[in-house]
Amino acid sequence: MANVHIGVNEFRDRKRLIEYAENDRLRHMYMIGKTGVGKSTVFQNMCLQDIRSGHGACFIDPHGDSIDWLLERIPSDRLQDVILFDPSDTEFPFGLNLLEAHDEFEKDFLVNECIQIFYKLFDPGKTGMIGPQFEHWLRNAALTVMAGPEGGSILEIPKLFIDSEFEKKKRSYLTDPLVIDFWTKQMAKTSSFHKSEMLNYFMSKFGPFINNSLMRNIMGHRVNSFELDAVMDKRSILLANLSKGKIGEINAHMLGLILISRLQVAVLKRANRESAERTPFYLYVDEFQNFATDTFANLLSESRKYGLGMHLANQYLAQLPDSIRDSVFGNVGTFVAFEVGAEDAKILSQEFAPITELDFVGLPRFNFYIKLMIDGKTSEAFSGMNLPPERVLETSSIKDRVVTLNRLAYGWPRLLVEEEIKRQLA
Repeated sequence: MANVHIGVNEFRDRKRLIEYAENDRLRHMYMIGKTGVGKSTVFQNMCLQDIRSGHGACFIDPHGDSIDWLLERIPSDRLQDVILFDPSDTEFPFGLNLLEAHDEFEKDFLVNECIQIFYKLFDPGKTGMIGPQFEHWLRNAALTVMAGPEGGSILEIPKLFIDSEFEKKKRSYLTDPLVIDFWTKQMAKTSSFHKSEMLNYFMSKFGPFINNSLMRNIMGHRVNSFELDAVMDKRSILLANLSKGKIGEINAHMLGLILISRLQVAVLKRANRESAERTPFYLYVDEFQNFATDTFANLLSESRKYGLGMHLANQYLAQLPDSIRDSVFGNVGTFVAFEVGAEDAKILSQEFAPITELDFVGLPRFNFYIKLMIDGKTSEAFSGMNLPPERVLETSSIKDRVVTLNRLAYGWPRLLVEEEIKRQLA
């Protein structure tokens, strides 16, 4: 397979492309820099090269600009491979259900991820807003909702505590004695006052999604519109437009967290396959700190052997929790640094020696320093410049064709979705 080009290096009036080999890409890339310095341009150019080379790729974009840029340049022979997940398209919503599981391993992993997601959204500093009691209720409720042939969604969890018939129906499918005890012993013996007090607090964390029609129509599906393991195996192109300006910040974070969680499940399932069957797949995530739970550190260390190459970007190191930051510095093979603030420059100058703090602070736009993994070893730091963005050659609207194909293949008409979810939540 052809190498991808990150940028160009100029030394003694000679320009050379900075090439990134496939095997080295599985050791991941981390990119840091202030907003507007050129990080997105690097990812866009690399992802487009992957698409043209026939690779599978996923681009999670919290702004939407990169997705629009890529859509205008999708080759005609790959239109059928594109999955455009755009939550702002409310007329044909996709289904994205965190709790859809096919075996016990998936069930346990996804329930743990569900808990981590609520911590990430409502109590990232672990101050007690999401405490042990909330976690206990959520774990048992999620396992109960998932029971039975129909499964369930996150949005059905509150219904367990206010609809006794729904609770009895779901409990009839339970086999785990600990979950059964939660209902028959703990909940049955909890006084109405204490149950009501906890229930108001518990339910309030689901309100932002249940009361929002956009999120309700996506997260209320019991079946996902696409499976991440199939996306990876078939070398599909998943473009997730999580524009915070269109769908809201907390909604964008929630959907991104669900996507990453389901991707982790798909990656870990590859452990049961021979290495030759693990098709390389490339993930691009801008502002990745918003979509990373505590278990994300494990994905950085484990995903290489399962064929996932990760490309992560954010603006400054203080955005990263300690566990994620340690995992990035310990597991990522290629580092790219654009202009950063003085505090980050001090840290990066130690990592990129002999590059100095002043070098990082004064970098012109679209210029960077890079430590590139070459044949399994990270190189000394050297300078680079972005490749210019490719121009759009076709005049026809490729995006419109992609949207039409995706509505037919993965979306459901809004009115049908609303009727089905109304029935589930009633």
